[in-house]
Amino acid sequence: MSNVETEPAQTRCGPEENDGERPGGTGVEVLTPRDVPLGGPRAMTVRRTLPQRARTTIGAWCFADHYGPDDVTRTGGMDVAPHPHTGLQTVSWLFSGEIEHRDSLGTHAYVRPGELNLMTGGHGISHSEVSTARTTVLHGVQLWTALPAEHRDTGRDFQHYVPEPVRLDGAGIRVFLGSLAGSVSPVRTFTPLLGAELTLAPDAGVTLPADPAFEHGLLVDQGDITLNGTRLTPADLGYVPLGTPGLTLHNDSTTPSRAILLGGPPFEEEIIMWWNFIGRSTEEIAQAREDWMKGRRFGEVTGYDGDPLPAPVLPNVPLKPRRNRR
Repeated sequence: MSNVETEPAQTRCGPEENDGERPGGTGVEVLTPRDVPLGGPRAMTVRRTLPQRARTTIGAWCFADHYGPDDVTRTGGMDVAPHPHTGLQTVSWLFSGEIEHRDSLGTHAYVRPGELNLMTGGHGISHSEVSTARTTVLHGVQLWTALPAEHRDTGRDFQHYVPEPVRLDGAGIRVFLGSLAGSVSPVRTFTPLLGAELTLAPDAGVTLPADPAFEHGLLVDQGDITLNGTRLTPADLGYVPLGTPGLTLHNDSTTPSRAILLGGPPFEEEIIMWWNFIGRSTEEIAQAREDWMKGRRFGEVTGYDGDPLPAPVLPNVPLKPRRNRR
């Protein structure tokens, strides 16, 4: 799902008391999540590890929500009304369940476990996301990548891809963006990126080659995983800096473990993230908000039974650009 917080405070990026970071002791930073309640007709709570004060981006990856497993008979599942995006690409990846996607390009598609939905917002797109009646347990991640300034006003686009799984030692790998272990995704991005689901058998380990020009993040979904000597537990995101030639993972659990591996060269631009918009200035964000509220620029989503989401009120102070601390 997207960022449908009803009060998306732009400066609230991580736990105040520990900055969202736990030292790893081996060059791996451990970023811990915060719980974020989302609004909309069916409220959900997600675990958010990006952005936060300790780290705004990993490569161009700028937003990571991890949710579930949720019993939809109890929680109601997902129902996110039409809402806008600018300046980014959204990446939807499920571990269980099924989500129906509609957007202002006229796309009507589904995403299921092991499948990628990637939507390009660019100058402006709108979409809705609803878990289907076939869903009993909803579990997955929602990720964003920031578009570089030269492409932030690119046209709307939608891509669907089903990667073939590959095996490497004790690991199962599904590469949905970029390349790893001989698997290459054809999905177009605007900066070099890596995105892959990794599974490890109990007590299994694997060493993956790492592009030293990339920084990497490993978001653990289930199991305890040691990454380059640092222990990560479920919902942790382990950050590995530039210059690392390899990623060594070991499943310390007696059950299978699963994680999402992200990577890319450092994203050096300052960005402003507010609600579902990424821009470079308060004025740019304010214009996107005004256009959405006045029915301009973002197109119309057809087939969704309900009204679009209204934009929250902008704060009465300028929004501050963010970039990673070096």
